[in-house]
Amino acid sequence: MRSPAASPTSLYSVSSGHVRTDPSSTTRLDLMKTFNSVLSAYGTSIFEEMNLLARRFDALNLGQGAPDSDGPEDVVRLAAQALCDNSNQYPPLMGLPSLRQAVAVHDRRFYGLDISPDQVLVTAGATEGLAAAILALIEPGDEVVLFEPLYDSYLPMVRRAGGIPRLVRLSPPDWSLPRAQVEAAFSDKTKLVILNSPMNPAAKVFSQDELSFLAALIERFDAYALCDEVYEHLVFPPHAHTPLMGFPGMGDRCLRVGSAGKTLSLTGWKVGYLIAAPALLAPVTKAHQFLLFTVPPNLQTAVAYGLGKEDAFFDDLLAGMTEKRDRLAAGLEKIGFSLLPSQGSYFINVDIRPLGLDLDDIGFCHHMAEKAGVSAIPVSAFYGGGNARGGGGAPSHLVRFCFAKTDQRIDEGIARMAACYCG
Repeated sequence: MRSPAASPTSLYSVSSGHVRTDPSSTTRLDLMKTFNSVLSAYGTSIFEEMNLLARRFDALNLGQGAPDSDGPEDVVRLAAQALCDNSNQYPPLMGLPSLRQAVAVHDRRFYGLDISPDQVLVTAGATEGLAAAILALIEPGDEVVLFEPLYDSYLPMVRRAGGIPRLVRLSPPDWSLPRAQVEAAFSDKTKLVILNSPMNPAAKVFSQDELSFLAALIERFDAYALCDEVYEHLVFPPHAHTPLMGFPGMGDRCLRVGSAGKTLSLTGWKVGYLIAAPALLAPVTKAHQFLLFTVPPNLQTAVAYGLGKEDAFFDDLLAGMTEKRDRLAAGLEKIGFSLLPSQGSYFINVDIRPLGLDLDDIGFCHHMAEKAGVSAIPVSAFYGGGNARGGGGAPSHLVRFCFAKTDQRIDEGIARMAACYCG
């Protein structure tokens, strides 16, 4: 059995579209036809790399964006009950009526959106919903406006669909929208804007004024907006989450993506949902049927119940995450990191330069895993397509921590880093 300490590159090597099982020798695969050039260009993700590093050094994982809790007990029990009591055959392509209705009620309840169940598609997590939307909307040569730093699945899917990315870079520490650059990124070829708010990894929540500016550009250039809003219930006061879909003229142009994994702290279930006007949802549903077809019915039943939970559940979720954010932030600040604002999401970013180490963000994350026994994520990995390690001008001094962890794990992580860097 392979040791978990093995490097990812010992498992496979991706080069010029070939996969080689042994990078030190020439195999028959080197003489065969190449694989898809777009997806083959991406190696092991930074998340898998850091997870392997955490296991190798038995490091506390404060990098991966997943909570330590296992979701609400009543929701989990309902999923188990539905597995035994309900049908386990294919549910409807678009999702169980109960979940589609629950999503529509959720969006009216929290945002006043006039949503009906026929505007809801249940997907295998938000990532599959994003992929289905991109593949359904983008033709080769279409331009797509995206904001860096960005979630790592966006660019590979845009490029695989034949789209041309037009990247606009937001700058720390406030990540404000550079309006002149945004406007310059739009053209008559712009088909889609991908907007992530709250934003991973920047922990930025787009303001009403910024959203109004984007809405005007989207309408002016006859484009669509794919809105990744999976952290919608993790927005810290005084900030508030406002879906772009609710702005004038955006109801027929926006596709809104949500995630039960984030809202209910059940990331392993991979249940997401995509909301759009029926005419816009129709091609996405066609893409979805060929990617996946449908989602486990027992999980859909439980998520439908979970989305309808009382206000206290959502209030407690936010209050608990706010306490965890502040707990981790206080510890990181005492160690000497410079903190960036965390307006929403699971994440807080820090500037590592005050520690005085001659390391970039990637080197620091390797060092911290080995020497301090704590794992985090280098922010430069969220530029240029995730594995490109940033490219020209990407910040190399920022590291992302996740605070969706138990208090004990947060405190232990702080203690380990303090012992290493405050000695």
